[in-house]
Amino acid sequence: MNSRAPLSVGRVTFFGRHRGEVNCSAFSPDGQTLLTASEDGYLYGWETKSGQLLWRLGGHTGPVKFCCFSPDGYLFASSSSDRTIRLWELSRAECLWVLKGHQRSVETLSFSPDSRQLASGGWDKQVMLWEVQSGHKLRHLEGHHDSIQSSDFSPNANCLATGSWDSTVRIWDLRVGTPAVFHQELEGHSGNISCLCYSSSGLLIKVWDYNTGKCLETLKVRPVAAAPSEGSRKDFRTWSLVLCFWQGFLDVAHTCAFTRQGKLLVSGAAI
Repeated sequence: MNSRAPLSVGRVTFFGRHRGEVNCSAFSPDGQTLLTASEDGYLYGWETKSGQLLWRLGGHTGPVKFCCFSPDGYLFASSSSDRTIRLWELSRAECLWVLKGHQRSVETLSFSPDSRQLASGGWDKQVMLWEVQSGHKLRHLEGHHDSIQSSDFSPNANCLATGSWDSTVRIWDLRVGTPAVFHQELEGHSGNISCLCYSSSGLLIKVWDYNTGKCLETLKVRPVAAAPSEGSRKDFRTWSLVLCFWQGFLDVAHTCAFTRQGKLLVSGAAI
Protein backbone atom coordinates (compact mmCIF):
# COMPACT_ATOMS: atom_id res chain seq x y z
CA MET A 1 0.00 0.00 0.00
CA ASN A 2 1.24 3.43 -0.87
CA SER A 3 2.10 5.44 2.27
CA ARG A 4 1.23 8.93 1.07
CA ALA A 5 0.00 11.41 3.66
CA PRO A 6 -3.79 11.73 4.07
CA LEU A 7 -5.61 14.27 1.92
CA SER A 8 -6.06 17.70 3.50
CA VAL A 9 -9.50 19.00 2.62
CA GLY A 10 -11.20 22.28 3.46
CA ARG A 11 -14.28 24.08 2.13
CA VAL A 12 -13.17 26.86 -0.20
CA THR A 13 -16.41 28.34 -1.51
CA PHE A 14 -20.12 27.86 -0.80
CA PHE A 15 -22.60 28.11 -3.70
CA GLY A 16 -25.96 28.53 -2.05
CA ARG A 17 -28.53 30.25 -4.28
CA HIS A 18 -30.26 27.18 -5.68
CA ARG A 19 -33.98 26.83 -5.06
CA GLY A 20 -33.97 23.05 -5.27
CA GLU A 21 -31.71 20.03 -5.04
CA VAL A 22 -28.41 20.19 -6.90
CA ASN A 23 -28.57 17.25 -9.30
CA CYS A 24 -25.26 17.68 -11.09
CA SER A 25 -22.13 19.83 -11.22
CA ALA A 26 -19.27 20.29 -13.67
CA PHE A 27 -16.14 22.41 -13.96
CA SER A 28 -15.05 24.03 -17.22
CA PRO A 29 -11.79 22.59 -18.59
CA ASP A 30 -9.84 25.62 -17.36
CA GLY A 31 -11.45 25.32 -13.91
CA GLN A 32 -12.64 28.92 -13.89
CA THR A 33 -16.37 28.25 -14.28
CA LEU A 34 -18.61 25.91 -12.31
CA LEU A 35 -21.88 24.66 -13.76
CA THR A 36 -24.67 23.35 -11.53
CA ALA A 37 -27.99 21.78 -12.53
CA SER A 38 -30.89 22.11 -10.13
CA GLU A 39 -34.26 20.56 -9.43
CA ASP A 40 -35.65 24.11 -9.60
CA GLY A 41 -35.45 23.95 -13.42
CA TYR A 42 -32.46 26.28 -13.83
CA LEU A 43 -28.85 25.93 -14.86
CA TYR A 44 -26.39 28.03 -12.86
CA GLY A 45 -22.97 29.33 -13.84
CA TRP A 46 -20.50 30.42 -11.15
CA GLU A 47 -17.06 31.94 -10.99
CA THR A 48 -15.13 29.18 -9.26
CA LYS A 49 -12.73 31.28 -7.23
CA SER A 50 -15.12 33.88 -5.85
CA GLY A 51 -18.39 31.97 -5.91
CA GLN A 52 -20.05 34.82 -7.81
CA LEU A 53 -23.17 33.86 -9.76
CA LEU A 54 -22.52 34.61 -13.45
CA TRP A 55 -25.86 33.54 -14.86
CA ARG A 56 -29.02 31.61 -14.11
CA LEU A 57 -30.35 30.04 -17.29
CA GLY A 58 -33.96 29.07 -17.90
CA GLY A 59 -35.50 27.31 -20.88
CA HIS A 60 -36.05 23.84 -19.55
CA THR A 61 -39.61 23.22 -18.40
CA GLY A 62 -38.68 20.64 -15.77
CA PRO A 63 -35.89 19.85 -13.31
CA VAL A 64 -32.42 20.00 -14.85
CA LYS A 65 -30.95 16.53 -14.35
CA PHE A 66 -27.46 16.72 -15.82
CA CYS A 67 -24.86 19.15 -17.13
CA CYS A 68 -21.37 18.90 -18.63
CA PHE A 69 -18.77 20.92 -20.53
CA SER A 70 -17.29 19.98 -23.88
CA PRO A 71 -13.59 19.06 -23.58
CA ASP A 72 -12.59 22.02 -25.77
CA GLY A 73 -14.33 24.41 -23.35
CA TYR A 74 -16.50 26.19 -25.93
CA LEU A 75 -19.84 24.56 -25.14
CA PHE A 76 -21.81 23.02 -22.33
CA ALA A 77 -24.89 20.84 -22.35
CA SER A 78 -27.85 20.31 -20.04
CA SER A 79 -30.62 17.72 -19.90
CA SER A 80 -33.98 17.70 -18.18
CA SER A 81 -37.03 15.72 -17.20
CA ASP A 82 -38.75 17.76 -19.94
CA ARG A 83 -37.19 15.18 -22.36
CA THR A 84 -34.91 17.69 -24.05
CA ILE A 85 -31.19 18.46 -24.20
CA ARG A 86 -29.86 21.97 -24.63
CA LEU A 87 -26.49 22.87 -26.10
CA TRP A 88 -25.10 26.21 -24.94
CA GLU A 89 -22.22 28.45 -25.99
CA LEU A 90 -20.12 29.27 -22.94
CA SER A 91 -18.86 32.73 -23.93
CA ARG A 92 -22.39 34.16 -24.29
CA ALA A 93 -24.32 31.62 -22.19
CA GLU A 94 -26.61 31.31 -25.21
CA CYS A 95 -28.63 28.26 -26.22
CA LEU A 96 -27.58 27.02 -29.68
CA TRP A 97 -29.67 23.86 -30.06
CA VAL A 98 -32.57 22.14 -28.37
CA LEU A 99 -32.22 18.42 -29.02
CA LYS A 100 -35.45 16.42 -29.07
CA GLY A 101 -35.98 12.70 -29.46
CA HIS A 102 -36.10 11.15 -26.01
CA GLN A 103 -39.51 10.07 -24.77
CA ARG A 104 -38.80 10.43 -21.06
CA SER A 105 -36.44 12.26 -18.70
CA VAL A 106 -32.84 12.58 -19.95
CA GLU A 107 -30.58 11.56 -17.06
CA THR A 108 -27.03 11.56 -18.46
CA LEU A 109 -24.87 13.32 -21.05
CA SER A 110 -21.27 12.95 -22.19
CA PHE A 111 -19.17 14.65 -24.85
CA SER A 112 -16.73 12.73 -27.00
CA PRO A 113 -13.05 13.61 -26.38
CA ASP A 114 -12.94 15.66 -29.61
CA SER A 115 -16.13 17.58 -28.61
CA ARG A 116 -17.85 16.63 -31.87
CA GLN A 117 -20.42 14.21 -30.51
CA LEU A 118 -22.74 14.13 -27.53
CA ALA A 119 -24.21 10.98 -26.01
CA SER A 120 -27.45 11.03 -24.02
CA GLY A 121 -29.53 8.49 -22.12
CA GLY A 122 -32.49 8.35 -19.82
CA TRP A 123 -35.68 6.74 -18.64
CA ASP A 124 -36.77 5.68 -22.14
CA LYS A 125 -33.88 3.12 -22.11
CA GLN A 126 -32.43 4.75 -25.23
CA VAL A 127 -28.88 5.93 -25.84
CA MET A 128 -28.68 8.64 -28.51
CA LEU A 129 -25.64 10.06 -30.27
CA TRP A 130 -25.82 13.65 -31.56
CA GLU A 131 -23.63 15.73 -33.84
CA VAL A 132 -22.69 18.80 -31.80
CA GLN A 133 -22.11 21.19 -34.71
CA SER A 134 -25.54 20.68 -36.28
CA GLY A 135 -27.64 19.29 -33.44
CA HIS A 136 -28.65 16.33 -35.64
CA LYS A 137 -29.18 12.88 -34.17
CA LEU A 138 -26.63 10.44 -35.58
CA ARG A 139 -27.99 7.16 -34.21
CA HIS A 140 -29.54 5.49 -31.22
CA LEU A 141 -28.39 2.45 -29.27
CA GLU A 142 -30.82 -0.07 -27.79
CA GLY A 143 -30.24 -2.91 -25.38
CA HIS A 144 -30.60 -1.76 -21.79
CA HIS A 145 -33.68 -3.04 -19.97
CA ASP A 146 -34.14 -0.07 -17.66
CA SER A 147 -33.30 3.61 -17.33
CA ILE A 148 -29.81 4.74 -18.38
CA GLN A 149 -28.26 6.81 -15.60
CA SER A 150 -24.59 7.28 -16.53
CA SER A 151 -22.32 7.39 -19.58
CA ASP A 152 -18.77 8.11 -20.67
CA PHE A 153 -16.68 7.90 -23.84
CA SER A 154 -13.44 5.93 -23.78
CA PRO A 155 -10.27 8.06 -24.09
CA ASN A 156 -9.84 7.03 -27.75
CA ALA A 157 -13.56 7.61 -28.49
CA ASN A 158 -13.91 4.11 -29.96
CA CYS A 159 -16.35 3.03 -27.25
CA LEU A 160 -19.14 4.43 -25.11
CA ALA A 161 -19.90 3.01 -21.66
CA THR A 162 -23.43 3.29 -20.23
CA GLY A 163 -24.74 2.35 -16.79
CA SER A 164 -28.34 1.50 -16.03
CA TRP A 165 -30.97 0.64 -13.45
CA ASP A 166 -30.81 -2.85 -14.99
CA SER A 167 -27.58 -3.26 -12.96
CA THR A 168 -25.31 -3.61 -15.99
CA VAL A 169 -22.66 -1.53 -17.73
CA ARG A 170 -22.64 -1.85 -21.50
CA ILE A 171 -19.66 -0.97 -23.66
CA TRP A 172 -20.77 0.08 -27.14
CA ASP A 173 -18.40 -0.23 -30.10
CA LEU A 174 -18.81 3.03 -32.02
CA ARG A 175 -16.55 1.95 -34.86
CA VAL A 176 -19.20 -0.29 -36.37
CA GLY A 177 -22.11 0.90 -38.46
CA THR A 178 -25.72 1.54 -37.53
CA PRO A 179 -27.20 0.03 -35.48
CA ALA A 180 -24.23 -0.09 -33.13
CA VAL A 181 -23.62 -3.21 -31.10
CA PHE A 182 -22.15 -3.67 -27.65
CA HIS A 183 -19.14 -5.90 -27.32
CA GLN A 184 -19.08 -6.09 -23.50
CA GLU A 185 -21.76 -6.37 -20.85
CA LEU A 186 -20.30 -5.87 -17.38
CA GLU A 187 -22.30 -7.52 -14.61
CA GLY A 188 -21.82 -7.61 -10.86
CA HIS A 189 -23.79 -4.63 -9.59
CA SER A 190 -26.99 -5.27 -7.65
CA GLY A 191 -28.64 -1.89 -8.21
CA ASN A 192 -28.63 1.36 -10.14
CA ILE A 193 -25.32 2.38 -11.72
CA SER A 194 -25.64 6.11 -11.12
CA CYS A 195 -22.07 7.08 -11.98
CA LEU A 196 -19.26 5.70 -14.13
CA CYS A 197 -16.14 7.09 -15.75
CA TYR A 198 -13.06 5.95 -17.61
CA SER A 199 -9.62 6.63 -16.27
CA SER A 200 -7.01 7.80 -18.73
CA SER A 201 -5.65 4.26 -18.76
CA GLY A 202 -9.02 2.71 -19.58
CA LEU A 203 -10.44 1.62 -16.22
CA LEU A 204 -14.09 1.97 -15.30
CA ILE A 205 -15.58 2.52 -11.83
CA LYS A 206 -16.97 -0.05 -10.30
CA VAL A 207 -13.39 -0.55 -11.21
CA TRP A 208 -13.44 -2.60 -14.42
CA ASP A 209 -10.79 -3.35 -16.98
CA TYR A 210 -12.83 -2.70 -20.09
CA ASN A 211 -10.49 -4.78 -22.29
CA THR A 212 -11.16 -8.01 -20.39
CA GLY A 213 -14.46 -7.25 -18.64
CA LYS A 214 -12.87 -8.18 -15.30
CA CYS A 215 -14.05 -6.38 -12.16
CA LEU A 216 -10.96 -5.20 -10.26
CA GLU A 217 -12.52 -3.51 -7.24
CA THR A 218 -15.96 -2.98 -5.69
CA LEU A 219 -16.80 0.46 -4.26
CA LYS A 220 -19.97 0.83 -2.20
CA VAL A 221 -20.04 4.61 -1.66
CA ARG A 222 -21.53 7.17 -4.01
CA PRO A 223 -21.08 9.60 -5.63
CA VAL A 224 -17.56 9.06 -6.89
CA ALA A 225 -15.14 11.22 -8.87
CA ALA A 226 -11.78 10.46 -10.41
CA ALA A 227 -8.95 12.95 -10.07
CA PRO A 228 -6.22 13.23 -12.74
CA SER A 229 -3.27 10.99 -12.05
CA GLU A 230 0.16 10.66 -13.61
CA GLY A 231 0.84 7.38 -11.85
CA SER A 232 0.35 3.75 -12.71
CA ARG A 233 -2.93 1.86 -12.79
CA LYS A 234 -2.32 0.77 -9.22
CA ASP A 235 -1.65 4.37 -8.25
CA PHE A 236 -4.93 5.45 -9.85
CA ARG A 237 -7.00 2.81 -8.11
CA THR A 238 -5.46 3.50 -4.72
CA TRP A 239 -5.28 7.28 -4.61
CA SER A 240 -7.28 8.99 -7.33
CA LEU A 241 -10.75 7.85 -6.30
CA VAL A 242 -12.43 10.27 -3.94
CA LEU A 243 -15.53 9.00 -2.19
CA CYS A 244 -17.71 11.80 -0.93
CA PHE A 245 -18.18 11.02 2.73
CA TRP A 246 -17.05 14.37 4.17
CA GLN A 247 -19.43 15.80 6.69
CA GLY A 248 -21.28 19.08 6.25
CA PHE A 249 -24.42 18.21 4.28
CA LEU A 250 -27.80 17.74 5.90
CA ASP A 251 -28.94 15.43 3.09
CA VAL A 252 -27.54 13.01 0.53
CA ALA A 253 -24.73 14.37 -1.68
CA HIS A 254 -25.93 13.84 -5.25
CA THR A 255 -22.93 14.99 -7.25
CA CYS A 256 -19.20 15.62 -7.09
CA ALA A 257 -16.67 16.71 -9.70
CA PHE A 258 -12.98 17.57 -9.91
CA THR A 259 -11.38 20.36 -11.87
CA ARG A 260 -9.20 19.04 -14.69
CA GLN A 261 -6.10 19.87 -12.66
CA GLY A 262 -7.43 17.82 -9.74
CA LYS A 263 -6.95 20.54 -7.12
CA LEU A 264 -10.60 21.46 -6.47
CA LEU A 265 -13.58 19.23 -5.79
CA VAL A 266 -17.20 20.37 -5.75
CA SER A 267 -20.09 18.43 -4.22
CA GLY A 268 -23.80 19.22 -4.23
CA ALA A 269 -26.83 18.08 -2.26
CA ALA A 270 -30.37 18.92 -1.27
CA ILE A 271 -29.09 20.74 1.90
